Amino acid sequence: MKRTIIKIDEELCNGCEACVTGCHEGALQMIDGKARMVSELFCDGLGACIGDCPVGAITLEEREAEPYDEIAVIQRIVPKGEKTILAHLKHLKDHDELDLLKQGVRWLKLNNYNLDFASVHNAPAPAPKVASVCACPGSDEISFTPAAEKIPAFRMASTSASAVNENASQLRHWPVQLHLLNPEAAYFKGADVVLAADCVAFSFADFHNRFLAGKTLAIACPKLDSNKESYIEKIKIMIQNSFINTLTVIIMEVPCCGGLIQLATKAVNESGRKIPVKLIVIGTRGNVLKEEWV
Repeated sequence: MKRTIIKIDEELCNGCEACVTGCHEGALQMIDGKARMVSELFCDGLGACIGDCPVGAITLEEREAEPYDEIAVIQRIVPKGEKTILAHLKHLKDHDELDLLKQGVRWLKLNNYNLDFASVHNAPAPAPKVASVCACPGSDEISFTPAAEKIPAFRMASTSASAVNENASQLRHWPVQLHLLNPEAAYFKGADVVLAADCVAFSFADFHNRFLAGKTLAIACPKLDSNKESYIEKIKIMIQNSFINTLTVIIMEVPCCGGLIQLATKAVNESGRKIPVKLIVIGTRGNVLKEEWV
């Protein structure tokens, strides 16, 4: 299957072992002085090791790989002790991988490991990550409550709904660029997805309230982006593995933008699973020219 997994540049790797220490799942080992992947089964693709690398030798890529196996990982790290197990479970919670978290906790309980699971479930949300000089935070998966839902009650009572929502962001996750995001991230599970061309949000004044509220976002440029075949694969994974509910493709009226609906349509046809697809076309003056199910 195609999924997000780490890639190690052995020429950059200096053998410091920081990534091996940071990978509780045990996917990495030091071999001949270099960090190497020992099993794709143990790599969750969430990139905890990236921030530990002082030379930027580790990145994320999407490629054919064995599916991640949470039960195999739990069985592998149990001998490392309670602190490592809980650190692994908290890692899943911090990345909003709740399905994997439930799998791990269920296995531990069935096998009579009485750990302080409450310390994981009740842990506060992680602080925003600060990027090191060598690690780009663009691929870090983050789920959050939209700004529109964070308005205090006393403001709601004294302010009209239109005024309250005027400048409130409806975004509920990061990243949003299609090359960077993981199509199997928790925020795609059963979601209504908006796939928007890059220029749309700059052209349509009320993009957040009109199109984004309650939805999961991905953005792409069908003209300037490279490796657009990977876009087809990612959309297919959203449909097949994340079971997205609907897909709304929003493009500009310019001819080059039509490539985005073509990519989306091809992905739907190849996925083997029919989902409702809506096409919205925005004019260069910021008006809606077309809105239809295709």
